[in-house]
Amino acid sequence: MFKPLIFATPMLFLPLAYAGENDTAEATPRWHVDFYDDFESFNPDHWQDQILWVNDEDQCYVRDNQFNTREVSAGTLKLRVVNIGEDRPCDNLDKSGEKHHDTRYVAGRIASKNRKEFVKGKWTARLRTWGNGQTGMFPAWWLLGARNNEPPVQEPDENVCWPMTGSGEIDIFEHHSDGGAGHYAARMIKSLGNCDGGDWQSLMKVIDADLDEFHEYSVEWRDKDLVFRLDGTEVYRISGHGDDFPEPLFAILNYAKIKPDPMQGEWVMEVDWVKHEYWE
Repeated sequence: MFKPLIFATPMLFLPLAYAGENDTAEATPRWHVDFYDDFESFNPDHWQDQILWVNDEDQCYVRDNQFNTREVSAGTLKLRVVNIGEDRPCDNLDKSGEKHHDTRYVAGRIASKNRKEFVKGKWTARLRTWGNGQTGMFPAWWLLGARNNEPPVQEPDENVCWPMTGSGEIDIFEHHSDGGAGHYAARMIKSLGNCDGGDWQSLMKVIDADLDEFHEYSVEWRDKDLVFRLDGTEVYRISGHGDDFPEPLFAILNYAKIKPDPMQGEWVMEVDWVKHEYWE
């Protein structure tokens, strides 16, 4: 009478054992993707053109892919600085309301402000630049606090000046052409406690890379640290400053011209995809 039960017992336990293993695997913390854009199209639910004048930039940001400044094609986003051949009026304003001078240079800048904003986690973009190193080149992939008071101001709480808490800045990839080709900077801006009081240098690292090739550039929050990675490998860690950014952050991709020198050839930053992940 008991013999069938003896043979049945292992069969009952096996599924339970596997279920326990699966439960354990599912409970192991890992990265989960909560935002991903592969630029099969320009998605206005993810991005908007950001029109403003900062850093005394020489170019004028334009909307709606004017002059082919933010083309989406063949599965990638191309942000460009374009020489249109003659000076034209520019409607970009700085934070004090001063209007940008007439210029022959136009460019693309997009932001996920009021579209995709996240607290901490991990931001990554796969991108490359074309012909980097020419004087004045200034492409960037970076984050800014969602309460920043620079255009566009679309919500009542967007009233915090840079780089105070709520308007903090993290630069994941920034190629300033000073020093030539083959490098980029990763940094956080250290707030000095007042509007426009930002320390650009003390928490920055310049990293060698072939910028003409696609790479994955990321920043992640690890406990209280900010960890910057190039193709998944840690290249810079800012210890103890992760909690300096308790606010939601939005992402920015832009290509600026930072000096008045004439530009040669095409200036392009090509972005394959952007994603945000959370750890759970």
